[in-house]
Amino acid sequence: MVKSGSGSLFEAEAPRPLADRLRPTALDQVVGQEHLLGPKGPIGRMVAAHRLSSMVLWGPPGCGKTTIARLLAQATTLAFEPLSAVFSGVADLRKVFEAAKQRRQAGQGTLLFIDEIHRFNRSQQDGFLPYVEDGTVTLVGATTENPSFELNAALLSRAQVFVLNRLGEEALEKLIGRAEAEEGRALPLTEDARAALKAMADGDGRYFLNLVEEIYAVVRPGEDPLDTNALTVAVQRRMPLYDKAQEGHYNLISALHKSLRGSDTDAALYWYSRMLAGGEDPRYIARRLVRFASEDIGMADPQALTIALAAWDAYERLGSPEGELAIAQCVIYLGTAPKSNAAYMAIKQAQRAAKETGSLMPPMHILNAPTRLMKDLGYGKGYNYDHDTADGFSGQNYFPDGMARREFYQPVERGFEREIKKRQDYWAKLRQRAAEGKESGES
Repeated sequence: MVKSGSGSLFEAEAPRPLADRLRPTALDQVVGQEHLLGPKGPIGRMVAAHRLSSMVLWGPPGCGKTTIARLLAQATTLAFEPLSAVFSGVADLRKVFEAAKQRRQAGQGTLLFIDEIHRFNRSQQDGFLPYVEDGTVTLVGATTENPSFELNAALLSRAQVFVLNRLGEEALEKLIGRAEAEEGRALPLTEDARAALKAMADGDGRYFLNLVEEIYAVVRPGEDPLDTNALTVAVQRRMPLYDKAQEGHYNLISALHKSLRGSDTDAALYWYSRMLAGGEDPRYIARRLVRFASEDIGMADPQALTIALAAWDAYERLGSPEGELAIAQCVIYLGTAPKSNAAYMAIKQAQRAAKETGSLMPPMHILNAPTRLMKDLGYGKGYNYDHDTADGFSGQNYFPDGMARREFYQPVERGFEREIKKRQDYWAKLRQRAAEGKESGES
């Protein structure tokens, strides 16, 4: 217990974490989100006009969503009502809405801040709508998940979605400056260790300040600064931000796929490693590489599919971490292979044609006639056995009668497809010759 100057007693206040002590007290102190909060930013313009609309703040952890919501209420004189979707239910929402109605009658608005808003189910989200529509509350939701996937369309139509940035190097440097001013001494790190610390933060300002506080606690005033190795020992490094069931999962596999398509093998290896570091199942990656081998390489290098299947099989036999090398070998092969989506486009066009033409029968001459009746009806009549021809090619029509010939497969002039194109041109030449011979025979 500590005695005050007036003689009253009060309990000593518990020490506050550095991140809490440095929490911004005005919107212009928030770092890394100038595109939204600056004078020309959409939220900055709202605050200047004192007209705040309902919104959803979408961004990674530690980028300032909760702080911004609190400061918005402060800047617009709205009552601040915070709820967490993790710990709150319908009963809590009803209490908030009832209190907001009473405030409104007294002339004050309410800013309802819902953290992790994506955790409310669809019916709970629908429950916000009447109160948002009639202005009982101004809703500010915060989420780390893609609102397009997690929030009702009706709710999204009534709230603007603002994307917050992960904190970059400049923003993190500003936080270091504030921490140094608060602690009264420079951050005890070498330049390389300082850069490593910013990389460890992974754009999370709250986590970054916790690391800074930990370093100040480890290195006393006057002691030598930590180098990169000592920093790694001193602080516990967390796993990279990656939710393999949500948007991060799709973003990284998209980055891997497009890096391979762009023949940037080094970038592909990086994204592959990022997925592994985040805990992704290598089997999922292997399956996607098999798809890539068919979709983006195809017949430009038919061996690509074999390599991808072999890498998948090798992982199943070896497991982690040894099997991950086989998948890396596959990534390198696919990245350096010639690319063609001709097979992919061919099957798409063929499927479209199949839907358009319905149930057209094959031409009679290529149908088998296992019964006397079918033979009498003309099944198989006029069929030319290709192996009995001079070139091993009869040039007959194999499309349905009444359907014009279509060329679905268009090989590119890359890789093995150059050879395939030569073969196609050869068959086309023989087919044209057969058609001309048939016409001359008919005449």
